[in-house]
Amino acid sequence: MLARILVLLASLSIPGALHAEGTAAEKAPFAHRLTIYLAKGAPDACGPGCDRWIAIEGEVDQDAAPRVRRFLAGVKDTQRPIYLHSPGGNVEQSYVIGRLLRSRKAVARVGRTIVTACAAGTQQDAACLKIKNASGEVEAELTTRNAMCNSACGYLFLGATSREVAPDAAMAVHNSRLMLLIHGHPPAKLLADARQRQIETSNRARTTFMAAMGISHELDDLIRTVKFENPHTLTRPELYRFGIDTRNLAETMWTLEKGARPSISKFAMMKKDSGSSFRAMEWRLSCETRDRVPLRFAGEIDEATVGKSTIQMAASADTNAEAGGIPLRVGKYEVWSGAVDSDMVKAILASRYLQVRETTPLPDGQADTTRFDIEMTSLAPVWTQLVASCASATAVPKSPWPAPPWPTVSATPPAAPSP
Repeated sequence: MLARILVLLASLSIPGALHAEGTAAEKAPFAHRLTIYLAKGAPDACGPGCDRWIAIEGEVDQDAAPRVRRFLAGVKDTQRPIYLHSPGGNVEQSYVIGRLLRSRKAVARVGRTIVTACAAGTQQDAACLKIKNASGEVEAELTTRNAMCNSACGYLFLGATSREVAPDAAMAVHNSRLMLLIHGHPPAKLLADARQRQIETSNRARTTFMAAMGISHELDDLIRTVKFENPHTLTRPELYRFGIDTRNLAETMWTLEKGARPSISKFAMMKKDSGSSFRAMEWRLSCETRDRVPLRFAGEIDEATVGKSTIQMAASADTNAEAGGIPLRVGKYEVWSGAVDSDMVKAILASRYLQVRETTPLPDGQADTTRFDIEMTSLAPVWTQLVASCASATAVPKSPWPAPPWPTVSATPPAAPSP
């Protein structure tokens, strides 16, 4: 009996006994070993002036930390952004990598790297992994859509000093699953006590790690309540409140929506003035018709808003190139639909930002004006794809605007006022 007990206790103390790995459905498209490589894309692929990044993807395996350490030792540019896409894995290894990223003052974002040399849908097959694991940079594209950094991956992410989760990416958390290697038949009481001690040890390790990373204890409290089998995807207010992504305005890249009637869109979440609640917004450009390009805006309406607001959008390269008007209210959303001419399209494509100005009536008869900029540097390459898609589109069904989560609009909103 004593021998069996000693074997049990030794098994409980082995590194990697605790995991926060993803479910089978989450892990399906991922390699079973963490992969790290250098990627290069088109100009501004990873933001204004950025075309090179580090990709970290796949499951966090038990030997991941030493590989990441060796790799990063050879990358002198410590501010080259790191894009993470992982379902999770080994917790202890994630803590080590997270602390390594903190020592580098790393910039981390959640995003998927699509290697050009790999055939569509084969980013994780043996041939593609061989390309990624070879030395040197690989040509690639970036997308945040459906990207994830779940479970133990989150600890890598928390290690970075600059963190960004795009509105169309996800970060999910859950409590870790304790994996015990048991030999023999130890008494139930001994097994239960050992399990409880291991859980307490892991909880202390997580609490210590998060405190060192400057993350609110509220996240640790939340993780303790989330079952392993049912991960919780952090909301934008939670990302902000916990200190994970503290940007007041988070936006996606411009993304092509293929189909019979193609369009390109950008989604954004903007923090409201009070509290940590956020407002969802979307912009959409569609195929050119009669020398004009449809431009539409949709956004959530603040419950305190009375009367009709106005929306004006100007290209930063030429502020005289402006469009906007009075949006149509549809439930809890406002939708503006208009069109811009070729000169404004050229100005938009040449701009770094779309300058947005919203004027909202207040209950006291005054008006509140909100100004913010929407990034446009990622628009040009996607615009080229839209033009090609529009040329090849055949049928033209009913307009898909507004796309989910916006409700269907049957009336035509006011067009932009004449200059």
